[in-house]
Amino acid sequence: MIYSPEAPVKTNTFDLDELNQRFESSQPLEILAWAANNFPTGLVQSTAFGPGGMVIMDLLYRELHPATPVPVVFLDTLHHFPETLALVDRAKERYNLDLHVYRTLEANNREAFSLRFGEELWQTAIEKFHYLTKVEPLERGLNELNTRAWITGRRRDQSRTRTTMPIFERDKQGRIKINPLANWTRKETWGYIVTHGVPYNELHDRGYASIGDEPLTTPVAQGEHERAGRWRGSQKTECGIHL
Repeated sequence: MIYSPEAPVKTNTFDLDELNQRFESSQPLEILAWAANNFPTGLVQSTAFGPGGMVIMDLLYRELHPATPVPVVFLDTLHHFPETLALVDRAKERYNLDLHVYRTLEANNREAFSLRFGEELWQTAIEKFHYLTKVEPLERGLNELNTRAWITGRRRDQSRTRTTMPIFERDKQGRIKINPLANWTRKETWGYIVTHGVPYNELHDRGYASIGDEPLTTPVAQGEHERAGRWRGSQKTECGIHL
């Protein structure tokens, strides 16, 4: 599928209630096609290269393949698993991604981060840790890319805090935030990955259902929820970029 760009429009001209009603039963490809049509510039995908992000990436780069590739923003928290970074490299090569990597301005590796902020900041000040490694870098990246709309891989069935998540919403800065997989299930997401041979993090084959920072991610046991391995033992359900 190839989309036909339309003239750029202001994000505040969209009726999100109408869009959510119109696309509630639509497939992710239809939602992404609408986004590419309406945002020929200023459209960005933000992803940590999880299953949902990889599905969206495949749809954008293999199915839609717009003339101007959609920039992909990856937050290098300095605390990712080596397997995650290896997947980033594989995906970049496979899709020829327009990849933009953002990280804290305070350090350029894990050791420097520990020297600057102390050992295991995620244990002593989790909100500060996420602000430094995710919230601030994402905001900087979206601003530098002149983002008008950005795409996430979140689904409603991932956690109780996402059960009412709309397909279209606005972030605190007024940009449109698009969740094309909102009404998909985990089974549908993995079905797409298997059917289309989409690359995925090999940690998923070792019991990791949802993968974040290495110090804050554990495998899940049979019967546990998909995101049970994230921030295990705490009440956290989000890192801050989706609040």
